[in-house]
Amino acid sequence: MRTILIYSSILLLLSCQNKNDTWIRINQLGYKKTDVKVAVFISYGNKDLKSFRLTDAASGKIILEKKINEGAASMPPFNSCFRLNFSELSKEGTYRIEAGNTVSPDFRISDDIYYGTADFLLNYMRQQRCGFNPWLKDSCHTHDGYVIYGGKNDSLHIDATGGWHDAADYLQYVATSANATYQMLFAFAANPSSFGDNFVANGLPGKDGIPDVLNESRWGLDWLLKMNPAPGIMYNQIADDRDHIGFRFPNEDTADYGKGAERPVYRCTGKEQGLFRYKNHTTGIASTAGKFASAFAMGSEIYKPIDPEFSRLLSEKAISAFKYGLENPGVCQTAPGTAPYFYEEDNWVDDMELAAIELYRITGDETYLDHAVDFGRKEPVTPWIGADTAHHYQWYPFMNMGHPGIANLTDRSAFKDEFLKNMRDGLQRIEVKGEKNPFRIGVPFIWCSNNLVAATLTQSDLYSRISGDQSFKEMEAAHRDWLFGCNPWGTSMVVGLPENGDYPENTHSSYVVRGEKVPGGLVDGPVYSTIFKNLKYIYLSAEDEYSQFQTSLAVYHDDFADYSTNECTMDGTACLVYYLSSLQNTKHKGE
Repeated sequence: MRTILIYSSILLLLSCQNKNDTWIRINQLGYKKTDVKVAVFISYGNKDLKSFRLTDAASGKIILEKKINEGAASMPPFNSCFRLNFSELSKEGTYRIEAGNTVSPDFRISDDIYYGTADFLLNYMRQQRCGFNPWLKDSCHTHDGYVIYGGKNDSLHIDATGGWHDAADYLQYVATSANATYQMLFAFAANPSSFGDNFVANGLPGKDGIPDVLNESRWGLDWLLKMNPAPGIMYNQIADDRDHIGFRFPNEDTADYGKGAERPVYRCTGKEQGLFRYKNHTTGIASTAGKFASAFAMGSEIYKPIDPEFSRLLSEKAISAFKYGLENPGVCQTAPGTAPYFYEEDNWVDDMELAAIELYRITGDETYLDHAVDFGRKEPVTPWIGADTAHHYQWYPFMNMGHPGIANLTDRSAFKDEFLKNMRDGLQRIEVKGEKNPFRIGVPFIWCSNNLVAATLTQSDLYSRISGDQSFKEMEAAHRDWLFGCNPWGTSMVVGLPENGDYPENTHSSYVVRGEKVPGGLVDGPVYSTIFKNLKYIYLSAEDEYSQFQTSLAVYHDDFADYSTNECTMDGTACLVYYLSSLQNTKHKGE
């Protein structure tokens, strides 16, 4: 009888929820004991919610009851929205939230909720490997490639096999790969205890005494060395959108670039490129050179005790790459093909700033510090921050890692104050923009908006760690929780996290279309509806399961045909590794 009564009560609660068209959105992973904890109540109707309560999920006992003073900003079609702050609850356990007749999913409060999550993201990085792909246990693109824009060396074969495929397609870019490599190396440097050793260098299961994040970073560094084979010679990209011939596994790639199995390798020229109708707007090489230099310099520091000879090579490469960037200021954009889409990067001083501060760290040469400060002053705040829109990858990387690098100099108080202010100004702009919606998300919903969220989280975490200022913690929590289900759609944005949660399953990927999954991948994320409606070759393959949750602000679809919101990206995933590793490692926060 007791079982029947409990079952009937659950059905009644669910029917009330459906009838009232109300939902409570939470972080499905849960919350650490000292976290800012805020759930969001959304409703189609005009609700006058006065209070909410937390109950123990097992016993039903009321643990906390709180009054609600006022509603949050609306997000049509959700006319009534409330932020339910329960940060004072710190006791470990499993809970649910009740507000009126609406009940949240169960969630945990525990300090172990993020354990293993940074390593989990590396599953996607291994799946994206070019060359030997451990997911397929086979190799791909072993004939890469032939040089284009190489002058007298046009059509010359070079060995460019390796690295990672950028996303669902098999193009490869130094811009995203160097950034991904740097971000993973930085994550290890900051939080080494957050990473395990369960895979060997080639990505197959096993232990080799090297943390998996360093094996993945080494995969990137080895490829970057191939793409910068000598001083003054840099390559920026492998393949172009002739790749876009439909879903197939990388070891079955049949894209035709005119030279059999070889793919084109674009040399950096500092001038506009594009083999077909469309051209990019390249003005120089420094954006690419700076990214090479920062990845090499960070790699040199990390590998010094592990592989001294490799470390020396990386140091030499970093110095050379930075010099080449100084000689060739400007942006080196990716090249379009038959469609007008490419990474429209418009800034480069951030790349040179980061390269300079990393070179200062490994050499102690004051000249590099002077360069870092000079470049940093040219762009105090990354331009997408506070803006309503931007072109695709226009301001990249989305997080300027040079600012915290300078701010973290313990013996330069003036620089510390100046560059912490730059970081604080950016965070304030994001915070103000986020106040316009109930989820407090302050990034523009452009293509790859989740990458901007990851950048916001990194900037907030590093700012609070360096400065000791905790004033942005609620904003940070809002963006963190957004990625794991506290959003209009109630879905995590990372495939497979949490294991039994609601997360993307029908992503834009050959693996998914052919019955596989892409565990660990961070999807692009919501976009303005105008973006979704105006992109070429985009559609929905089935009925929109989230149709009732699409808002006036942004749309998201768990549909393989929507490459604007539901495609995982290699660099976005790599850029989330630091933040999740930081949540796992509590030592540096004094917790």
